[in-house]
Amino acid sequence: MAVSKAQVAKIALSFPGALEKSSYGRPAFFIEKKFFTRVRDEDNSVVMIVADMQARDMMLELDPDTYFITDHYRDYPSVLVRLSKITPSELKTMLQRRWERIAPKKMVRAQISSSAAVAGEVARARRATEGVAKAKTKVHRRPLRSASRNTSPVKRGRKTKRRK
Repeated sequence: MAVSKAQVAKIALSFPGALEKSSYGRPAFFIEKKFFTRVRDEDNSVVMIVADMQARDMMLELDPDTYFITDHYRDYPSVLVRLSKITPSELKTMLQRRWERIAPKKMVRAQISSSAAVAGEVARARRATEGVAKAKTKVHRRPLRSASRNTSPVKRGRKTKRRK
C-alpha cells in the first residue's frame, strides 16, 4: 500500500512535460515551469497543490490519517499526503488532476485525444475478439427550410412607442 520515493519519481516523470529540478534547494517535479509536486523527507509525505482551500479542508476533515498540513502550508491551497497511506494508483490519480490544471492546454488536448484513440483501439479489438459486428446506424436529416421563409413566431425589428 505504501508508495516509495522512487515510485513517486517514476509516476511524476511519466506525465508529458514533467521535469525534475531543484526547488528551494530540494528535489521537486515541475510541468514545464510550474511546480507539480515534491517529496518531503521530514515526514515521508508528498506536497500536493489542490484546487482551492475548500477542497483542502475537505480532504483534511475526511481523512486526517492520510492528509495533513504544517504551519507553513496553512495559508496555501496545499495538502501533505502521507506516502505510507496511499497506493501508487491513488497518487497517479491525484497527480493526473494536478497535471490537467497546470499543463499547457495544447498538451492536455493532445493527451486526451491520444487516450481516446487508445480507448477506441481497445474497444475495436474487444469487439473483434467477441465477434460483435459494429451496427450501422442511419442518420435521418430534415430538409433545410428556405431562408426567405420566416416561420418564427417572433417578429423581427424594433417596436417603438408613439409620443404624444
